[in-house]
Amino acid sequence: MNRRSVLRSAAALLGLGTAGGAAATAARAGHNRYYQGPVSDHFDGLRFFNPEGSPPKGFKDLWRWRTGPAPTKWPESIPVTPARPATRVQDLTITMVGHATMLIQIQGKNILTDPVWSDRASPVSFAGPQRVTAPGIAFENLPPIDLVLLSHSHYDHMDLTTLKRLKAVHNPLVLTPLGNDAIIAGTGLRTEVLDWGQSTAFSKMWVHCEPCHHWGARGIADRSMSLWGSFVLTTGVGTVLFIGDTGFDQGRPYRDLAQRFGPIRAAILPIGAYDPRWFMADQHQNPDEAVTGFQMSGAAYGVGHHWGTIQLTNEGRDDPRTALHAALDQRGIDRQVFRALEAGDVWDIPKL
Repeated sequence: MNRRSVLRSAAALLGLGTAGGAAATAARAGHNRYYQGPVSDHFDGLRFFNPEGSPPKGFKDLWRWRTGPAPTKWPESIPVTPARPATRVQDLTITMVGHATMLIQIQGKNILTDPVWSDRASPVSFAGPQRVTAPGIAFENLPPIDLVLLSHSHYDHMDLTTLKRLKAVHNPLVLTPLGNDAIIAGTGLRTEVLDWGQSTAFSKMWVHCEPCHHWGARGIADRSMSLWGSFVLTTGVGTVLFIGDTGFDQGRPYRDLAQRFGPIRAAILPIGAYDPRWFMADQHQNPDEAVTGFQMSGAAYGVGHHWGTIQLTNEGRDDPRTALHAALDQRGIDRQVFRALEAGDVWDIPKL
């Protein structure tokens, strides 16, 4: 792929690409077509933002990045032995599908995070970042899916093709931050939206939407017009934290979680897509920051994701795992406590 095509793919993935039609017209008119609601401490009436945080970079910075040092070359493919999960798990098991897609089996329910089974994280099927690992669970071997946690609208987290497949076969409920329901409306999925600080009951558990430092977009005309967030699951078998994407943001995504939600049994945290730091640091934490956040959260166990599946940034395929191990070693934390799972890995999370 030539440099112009790479730039176009990166721009689309990061919400810097060309949007057309209604979205562009709406943006010029100062209208948010996804969400209309009152001004708040993180919504200005048109766009969402990170309070006292950093806005996403613009096209000039994207150009500087993509015309700078070449990314470390990834292998074209990595062998995967797909898992065959149990139909139901009464305790807590986490299976890595790939990137930010995890199967959380907890208290008899099956939950997917940011489900992507497509070959590319892109607005088009013929170009854009391509996965080097097959999904860690074949789609046809999924157990009945009850719930989807959808953290934000970037293409490597919100895949409309996969969501339509889930609707056809499983018809799960989708919980997602404000505005994302409008983007996925065409899938036909049942959707419930949450603002930061809001909670909803699901079966015998509660799902809480919490702040993190990121942004969302499907194109240049809708930057930050849908909200991003993390999720805390409080259940009878323990509490689980899932963050799809975040900058470390002085640790604010992690502060006071244990005090508010009790002991966290497992924290599922992003560890990849962090290089170069001058471009990525505000929106993507690195492994060292992830370990600091893990410690701040008071979680007993950590699961590292958002690495090793699709190349979005400059670091090598295995660099996040190597850096995670170094950060754990430096702090005297057992590597088995915070694991960077490969596609197909299954972890029965120990009880507290």
